[in-house]
Amino acid sequence: MSDIIDKAVSALAVKLPNGFSSTAKFVIKDEGSIIIDADGVRAGDDEADVTLIADANTFRGILEGDVNPTMAFMTGKLKIDGSMGLAMQLGAALS
Repeated sequence: MSDIIDKAVSALAVKLPNGFSSTAKFVIKDEGSIIIDADGVRAGDDEADVTLIADANTFRGILEGDVNPTMAFMTGKLKIDGSMGLAMQLGAALS
């Protein structure tokens, strides 16, 4: 597992200490993926209700609050596959 995935798992665990009501997957291009569900946050590539795909810099910016997830999506830096409503809930939980 990459350092970027390890750091992202740690950061997401702090922001979402109770996990997420559905299953979401973050895919960080060229690094790996992270699953967030009712059990918490972990590295993994399970099936998910919503998948968010971006490069490492975009994810880092979202986690640090420097990148607005909605703007990242609108400018093509963040791609969403699955439920847009869940993506919006997750974005709100991360801000």
